[in-house]
Amino acid sequence: MKLKLTVLCVWSLLIIPTFAQKMDELDKSPMDMAYYPDNFAHDRKFAPKLIGNLPAMVRVTYSRPPKKDREVFGKLVPFNDVWRVGANEAPEIKFYQDVTIQGKTVKAGTYSLFAIPNVNEWTIILNTDLDVWGAYSYNQGMDALRVNIPTKKSEGVIEDFSIKFKNGKDKEAIMMIGWDTTWVEVPVSF
Repeated sequence: MKLKLTVLCVWSLLIIPTFAQKMDELDKSPMDMAYYPDNFAHDRKFAPKLIGNLPAMVRVTYSRPPKKDREVFGKLVPFNDVWRVGANEAPEIKFYQDVTIQGKTVKAGTYSLFAIPNVNEWTIILNTDLDVWGAYSYNQGMDALRVNIPTKKSEGVIEDFSIKFKNGKDKEAIMMIGWDTTWVEVPVSF
């Protein structure tokens, strides 16, 4: 009886791993988050003196595809087409209070972030449809904002698509969106 029990235990230890679940491959475009004030979540927890009583103003959740020796704008990301600014799910931008972008008021809330890239300017789009993958189901009728922002050339190649905030003028943040050698600066006033 002990021999049968021992054989059964050894057999189960050898067989059970073959039925174990495998993790899917890691996503090639990892998700990231940008805050204004910069590093808000980290500093609020670990360095509160850096942000004082400042509340979070804006947060963007997005995926960061790599360039990988590809021609990005005009090729990988076609000109004149709606693009989900990054990869995978359309990024979501959350405003914690009402803001103004190029003189247009945007109510506090969460929006998907799209763009229509062109050589000299991008049309930045905030849309009320959330939890969407890519721009395949993009519906212009759900746009909350459209503004045109001139493009800039970076000094070097931005390998991974990135969004970052920097301080602007009084009560203003600049959302910088860049990839390859192109970037735009979107001023957000509070």
